[in-house]
Amino acid sequence: MLCSLSPSLDEKALKAIQDLESETGKTLLAFTCHDLKPAMLDDGQLSKIQELESDLSISLVAVDT
Repeated sequence: MLCSLSPSLDEKALKAIQDLESETGKTLLAFTCHDLKPAMLDDGQLSKIQELESDLSISLVAVDT
């Protein structure tokens, strides 16, 4: 399973989250989870992914779909 920040929320969901943030005084992050399996990588593939992660200052996850 892989979870990521939800890219978009409808107005009703966003308002409900904002209301709860106001009530609790805490910032809430919304995640969406996907049933994905990590991909098996050879050393060369892993090296290329790590290089791109470094170049772009992001994290990448290889999955089998």
